[in-house]
Amino acid sequence: MSCGGAPGLPDVDPDTAPVLVLRGPVTPDEVVGLCDVVRGLAPRSGVVVCDVAGLGSPGLGQVELLARLELAARRGGGRIRLRDPEPALRALLGLVGLGVQVEGEVEEGEPAGGVEEAVETGDAAP
Repeated sequence: MSCGGAPGLPDVDPDTAPVLVLRGPVTPDEVVGLCDVVRGLAPRSGVVVCDVAGLGSPGLGQVELLARLELAARRGGGRIRLRDPEPALRALLGLVGLGVQVEGEVEEGEPAGGVEEAVETGDAAP
């Protein structure tokens, strides 16, 4: 009898970023635990996806939570990426200057997929 299989977790794609589902409201004690989780996941994957659809109405508490999670991820050598943020939350994050990546968006400074930079004939080479 043999029940050997591939090492690691079953049905987990190692190329897929881990997803942390956030449900609100989050207490200060929970924030500390979530930061520990993100700090632990970031070195292995580089990016931790935070599903924020269940956080509720956007406010400064959510901004603080996401800022602390981003800091924890950076300390672990990675970043967080938001999944399903409300437009109001995105606007609030932009207002306070917290530049967090959003899933499905092109990273700042990166060309959009399928877009190629054209060179006009007669343009001087840089």
